Amino acid sequence: MLDWLYEIVAQLIVWIHAALSTVVPKNSGWAWGGSIILLTVLLRLALVPLFVKQIHASRKMQELNPKVQALRKKYKNDKQRLNQEVMKLYQENGANPLSGCLPILVQMPIFIGLFQTLKRISDAKPGHDVFALNSDLVQSAQKANIFGAHIPDTFLNAWGADPKSWSAIVVTGIAVVISSCTTFFTVRSSMKRQPVTDDANPMMQAQKMMVFLAPLFGLFGLGFPLGVLMYWVTSNSWTLAQQHYIYKRYPPPGTNGDTGGSASDGKVSTTKTGAKAGTKTAAKAGAKNAQTSTGIKAKLKKEPEPAPEPEDTKPKVVRNQPTRKSRSKRSGSQKR
Repeated sequence: MLDWLYEIVAQLIVWIHAALSTVVPKNSGWAWGGSIILLTVLLRLALVPLFVKQIHASRKMQELNPKVQALRKKYKNDKQRLNQEVMKLYQENGANPLSGCLPILVQMPIFIGLFQTLKRISDAKPGHDVFALNSDLVQSAQKANIFGAHIPDTFLNAWGADPKSWSAIVVTGIAVVISSCTTFFTVRSSMKRQPVTDDANPMMQAQKMMVFLAPLFGLFGLGFPLGVLMYWVTSNSWTLAQQHYIYKRYPPPGTNGDTGGSASDGKVSTTKTGAKAGTKTAAKAGAKNAQTSTGIKAKLKKEPEPAPEPEDTKPKVVRNQPTRKSRSKRSGSQKR
């Protein structure tokens, strides 16, 4: 049913292998291993827009998280109404909780196609074709090895072989451990930088599930071909580097120094803003002080304090003037 997908993956490997064969021997493990690594890099480059969309979705979910928590408190006894209100809130604000899972969903078909292609190459009999690979390429891939391990080898097959190929066991075992560790650190790093705190968010639930499944991936990896493990390690390493770059350049809102740009830009702008604010405040305070002192001086000049009047130390001379006696109304003589 998915043969068309396997054909596409096999054809991509053939094209990349043909290009690498001009640089390294075409039957070497480095040509086939390099084809798988380059296929992974090209795939991840194509997924960069989806990763950016995932970042925007995460920040949009963080912005809506307070409203979601308010709805949870309001409709804590009505789960159906709560789900309706939350989905309505997401639709009104253009948020999609599942958009953060797009990079993983797109990678899975390539992973499955690569797994089936390498498995059929390992099981192919001489003279048989495998999808887009002719019999000569199939035989070349079967004999290609890296440090003694063939591209289609698995840890379980190498352990069960008689006689055992210890170089294949060691190489595939190391690849299983590295792939398991990179898977765990990739998911852990993503959750650590994840701004969404809503546990009901499907993206958060998927990531938490991946954290618990990461150690179990090592058990499944024991049955994966070496080429698939190379693909998985390359993809995880790319994810770690990409997350570090993106989150360093565009830190999540609410972190130290974040003002919508980079962390360093935020710190510089904050410092400059504080310096400008301090300078303006000091200038205003100085101007007010200057105006106050100038006003006081002006008042002192305009309204000088009156000088105290000198006290007269000489004794005052009191003159006794004769009083005028009143005359009688009838005779006009003075009263006695």
